[in-house]
Amino acid sequence: MDAALDTRNRQLMGKLLVIVVLMAGFGFAMVPMYRQICEALGITQTRAVGAANTQVDRTRQVTVELVASSAGLPWKFEAVEREVRLHPGELVQVNYRVANTMGREVRAHAVMNAAPANAGKYIEKQACFCFSDQTLAAGEERVMPVVFRVSPEAPKDLSTISLSYTFFEAPGSRS
Repeated sequence: MDAALDTRNRQLMGKLLVIVVLMAGFGFAMVPMYRQICEALGITQTRAVGAANTQVDRTRQVTVELVASSAGLPWKFEAVEREVRLHPGELVQVNYRVANTMGREVRAHAVMNAAPANAGKYIEKQACFCFSDQTLAAGEERVMPVVFRVSPEAPKDLSTISLSYTFFEAPGSRS
């Protein structure tokens, strides 16, 4: 009886180990799958950059239109500047204003989108409120900066970019 029980326990242990290995493999496989899905949807075509030494292309200008919206949140959210003109490689700061008009504290996360579809990969953000969740108390208003540049490698025919931020309520923020 003990030998049969021991055999079943070993078989169960083997099955559980196989499941653990498969789950770990699936977890590691999710990272490139997630990147591919986001790239296909056009929502992760940006990259954060440090204080790199850049060359400014003064031979051309790019107009960046700034758009703001809050999906399902009754927040007031707007770009302080409606558009900014810059030279590729030039570091600029723009500001967004947000006000929590709800009667409770809310934690939300902003997602950036750029148009045309290929423009996102040429936006290099150095500082952005979208890097982390934002928590606003009831009635709180805040001005939030975004520091970015358009890469000098941007195509010459890319003269206008729409940079849009949308706030979504963060999961678990409701009390």
